Amino acid sequence: MTTLGPIDDFQNFAPPPEQKARDELGQADFLTLMISQFKNQDPFEPMDNGEFLGQLAQFSTVNGISSLNNSFAGLAGSMQDNQALQAAGLVGRSVLAVTDIGFLDDSGKLKGGLELESSASNVQIDITDNSGALVQRLELGQQAAGIARFEWDGVNSSGERAESGQYQVTARVIRGTNIESVPTVVEAEIQSVTLGQFGDGMTLNLAGGQAMPLGQVYQIIG
Repeated sequence: MTTLGPIDDFQNFAPPPEQKARDELGQADFLTLMISQFKNQDPFEPMDNGEFLGQLAQFSTVNGISSLNNSFAGLAGSMQDNQALQAAGLVGRSVLAVTDIGFLDDSGKLKGGLELESSASNVQIDITDNSGALVQRLELGQQAAGIARFEWDGVNSSGERAESGQYQVTARVIRGTNIESVPTVVEAEIQSVTLGQFGDGMTLNLAGGQAMPLGQVYQIIG
């Protein structure tokens, strides 16, 4: 048997395969460095227990944050997929949206409603144009508590067909001698949906050009 000398050992030594450079330390690397620090510390000035625990806590915190970030990344991806599924099911459907702006097309109607906490002796709906001029007033009369629906056929107070476009809807509730304004909900068709990015929610793009967040939808009706 031939015994190799130191020079032969060096000449016949095969270097390990090239490893990909890393720019971060793993848990095993940290423990290795910690043990080396113990072995090479000054025996007259050993590491303080508090310092040691602080390093462990720091590593645990960094490691935990990394794991948490990975978990949140997975959750964000799952929520994005869920948003896409929701969006596909909303396009083409009609909703009651919490808004005072409605869209009247060339041949359609403008529909909506208002929620009454108690009955009212008289409910009125004012339809005004972009300049603030009154186009039509709808007399709904006495209404019970709950949702009171209204429908404007698009004809103005002169009996003529109003132009297509956006109109403001204002509700007035009369209870005896008291008159109060009530928020309205307006029916609209969802034409498309914009998915939220970076934590933002979905945006509904309605017929007539109005856009609103999903949270502004009062009811999906069809």
